[in-house]
Amino acid sequence: MKTNYTYPVDAVLLLGPTGVGKSPLGDSLALHGLFGRFCRHIDFGAELRLAVSDRERTANYSQDELNFIQGVLEQGLLLENEHFPLAEKIISLFLDRTSFSQKDLLVLNGIPRHPGQAQDIARIGRIHALIVLDCTAEDVYCRIRDNVGGDRTERVDDNKELIEKKLAIYRKRTAPLIEHYEKRGSRIFRIRVSGDMTVDMVYQSVSSLASADPPVTLVAKPPQR
Repeated sequence: MKTNYTYPVDAVLLLGPTGVGKSPLGDSLALHGLFGRFCRHIDFGAELRLAVSDRERTANYSQDELNFIQGVLEQGLLLENEHFPLAEKIISLFLDRTSFSQKDLLVLNGIPRHPGQAQDIARIGRIHALIVLDCTAEDVYCRIRDNVGGDRTERVDDNKELIEKKLAIYRKRTAPLIEHYEKRGSRIFRIRVSGDMTVDMVYQSVSSLASADPPVTLVAKPPQR
């Protein structure tokens, strides 16, 4: 299949604990764009869920891969460095399916999940900016309970035990990505998300921050400083 892109592509990374609203925000970015660029949002968790539930997607994976993905979903685990070829395959299938273009901006959500993966993802995407959604554990539970983002319907991984496990993993293994990318010059946009903050409110906050101080590598005409 002929592609309209070459690696690495331009990318931004959404970070935040489970339930904070990364997926709805990613969908908003895909709808409205960011930094004047058309966005393609890959929700890595959703891709994993569809891999084992959608017949058309399932055909792309071996039975061993599907068994592994099912285990990841059921146990709330992270893909480790040795599993990155599977992650790369999932991303590649997404880019081809969505007719990704070199002019587009890839919005990464759910990958990379720890600094080890960041080294591998660099082959695929140049992460120019992070959008970090900060939220307390109490507000996370409220958001998931009330489905504030509208993306928790029929989720099988929202029981209390798995939520607690995901929050602990985020604090210990995923949050260090912020420092990792900050040291490498990526722009960091932080949004404090409350228990009842809607995706439109979050998007407006992100849009305001991005318009005021965009990474010069992502805009055609760098703003006056």
